[in-house]
Amino acid sequence: MTTFKRADRVADLIQREISDILLKQVRDPRIGAVTITGVKVTDDLRLAKIYFVELAQDTIHAETLAGLEKATGFLKRELGKRLQLRVVPELIFRVDASFAYGSRIERLLAEIKREGTGDDTQDR
Repeated sequence: MTTFKRADRVADLIQREISDILLKQVRDPRIGAVTITGVKVTDDLRLAKIYFVELAQDTIHAETLAGLEKATGFLKRELGKRLQLRVVPELIFRVDASFAYGSRIERLLAEIKREGTGDDTQDR
């Protein structure tokens, strides 16, 4: 039987709720194209690191991060209304570098494939 830590369940809830709040309630144009990719919550539920990417971008604009940090108080207040937690965790936004890394790998593989198709005619 697999057991799940409470922090993991709370992280899933926070990810779902933050995504919904950003989509439906936050009107800041700087954070319109943000996707929440993951949330890690400490075991004591005091701190939540929220990982995000900007759609169709390998890098994050500085104003996007500034917009998220400015909305932190509003997001925390809305989470408090939606989640039944004794203490709402502090929210820290982090750029998810795995998407940029994955797109770089994809470009390199496509480049290798292009180079490989040109040199495929070897003498036998």
